[in-house]
Amino acid sequence: MPGAARAAHRDPLEGDDMRDRASLLIFGRRELLGRILGRPLVPPYGEVERRASEQVRRHLLEEAEELYWNEMAWEHITGDEGLGDFAIPEMAFPGFLAFVRALLLDETLPQAKEKAQPRPDVVEDVLRFLGRRLVEIEDELDSGPAEDRVRLHDELSMTSRLIDRVLYRFHGLTAAEVERVEAGQVRH
Repeated sequence: MPGAARAAHRDPLEGDDMRDRASLLIFGRRELLGRILGRPLVPPYGEVERRASEQVRRHLLEEAEELYWNEMAWEHITGDEGLGDFAIPEMAFPGFLAFVRALLLDETLPQAKEKAQPRPDVVEDVLRFLGRRLVEIEDELDSGPAEDRVRLHDELSMTSRLIDRVLYRFHGLTAAEVERVEAGQVRH
């Protein structure tokens, strides 16, 4: 893996990250996507550095978390898109995924007063949030009441696929690459 990509996506088995299941999960997902595509996934903006202030990053992450929870709650209430194994994250989490796309904008219209300010650091924070949520759901499935298992399994499935969608956008996968990955994941 090139130096910049390695620095941006440190091996979670090195140092203190070894105990962080969420980081390991995201790292493993990136590795799997890279194996399926036959190339390492490198950050779209070079090494992900802290581009936003801590206050801005915290605010944007809180907004992403709120979108996640609101859209998950809406699916539980309405069941419009369903949360099971065949639900489509783009339909169940349109606001969340649009927010992630907005965080990665690197172009604006010529008449825009401000130029684009991509926030890949915030998208990394969002991925860590989703990874932590997935780990929490797994733990709840192992120890929670039996009546919650269907709901938790549905949340696990949807959150897992949401992580993939964020990684696809973050690394700029083409539609053809996404199709290859989706077909490849069935085999893995």
